[in-house]
Amino acid sequence: MMITITTAAICLLAGADTENAAPAGQNLAIFADVVYTSTGEVIEGGMVRVRDGKIRVVSKGAPAEDDVHVAAVTAGMIDLSGRILSSRAVEQSNEITPHVRATDAIDLFSVSWDRQLRSGVTCVMISPPDDNVIGGLSAVVKTGGPRSLSARTVKADAALRGAFGSQPSRRNHPAFGRPTDFFSRRPTTRMGVEWEWRKAMYDAIAAASDETRAFAGHERLMQAMRGELPVVAQAWATQDIRTAVFLVEEMAGHVEGGIRLVIDAGAEAWKEPELLVRSGSAVILPPFDHDGRTSDGAFMAWNVAALLAEKGVPIALSSHDARGADDRLAVQGAWARRGGLSFADTLAAVTLTPARMIGVDDRLGSIEVGKDGDLALWNATPFEAGSRVIGVVLDGELVLDPRGGK
Repeated sequence: MMITITTAAICLLAGADTENAAPAGQNLAIFADVVYTSTGEVIEGGMVRVRDGKIRVVSKGAPAEDDVHVAAVTAGMIDLSGRILSSRAVEQSNEITPHVRATDAIDLFSVSWDRQLRSGVTCVMISPPDDNVIGGLSAVVKTGGPRSLSARTVKADAALRGAFGSQPSRRNHPAFGRPTDFFSRRPTTRMGVEWEWRKAMYDAIAAASDETRAFAGHERLMQAMRGELPVVAQAWATQDIRTAVFLVEEMAGHVEGGIRLVIDAGAEAWKEPELLVRSGSAVILPPFDHDGRTSDGAFMAWNVAALLAEKGVPIALSSHDARGADDRLAVQGAWARRGGLSFADTLAAVTLTPARMIGVDDRLGSIEVGKDGDLALWNATPFEAGSRVIGVVLDGELVLDPRGGK
């Protein structure tokens, strides 16, 4: 269980921006007792060689005498519900803002990035907050690297973000007569949120054939309805999950292609998984809560991940940018295992499955030749009691050294 680190000479041109420059020619050889590739292949006594930020070799290998040891290596974990942006990033003048981009409000100096990276999460999807009905466009971003958004962005407009339930209508109230404040507006109820979704979609269909009906972002809505852009929608409770699925099925009768729905925070998705199977929807699960109660009064059982996997529903685990060590993504995998999810499905739920959900599996999510050199190094079998991430490789660079002071 060893890591060999060989760093080639790095030549810096005079006057180059060393803060934003990617390491050139860096060569790492990672040895471990077990390499879990997320492709179904498990290599005992394995080696992963990373050069110039990409995985170049995945094979068996014997470490040298002075190499550093780790027990296990997995692909860097992916969190599709990073929730790093604050509510101040919301465009509050309109409830329907499909044109707003999360990349315009990302703070690369937030302490959340380092917290995610050190816990083995090498990539997150950053979305507009769920205070609007349709909030805008999500972005897939590496959790470390240069202080340059363009350098760290894997996919800028990866999904259209929206929300069902009570959050988009929170603080709004009816205006009787003259409005008294900024929040004298609709929606004020769950039914109003559904109405906003439906109206926006029918308005986009009308705008596609009549330019006088155009509004900001209607092209993005049409992309989503044609299946060219996944829709990632927050829906905690079963009533909101139903609403989302029924809306997807309704729109299928009006636009060719069909919405690719991903339910985020689907705590009660276990109640009617047949709806998700029927619509081909995927689910991002929120962090497990010790008493089972989550937002919007939803109940999340310990075995929800196992129940959904058994039905064939694609699932991803998430941490929601949790501050506590017990809530981070690696620990969410342990809770899912406690609920009966198999090891292979748990590993996929934090690596390859989320990468596939938002179309970045050509670069991320598994240990395969040609993919980004993002790896999590573990002190024991992942997702078991006492196991934790002790090292991290990001874009081929060892950013968290398992040797500690060495």
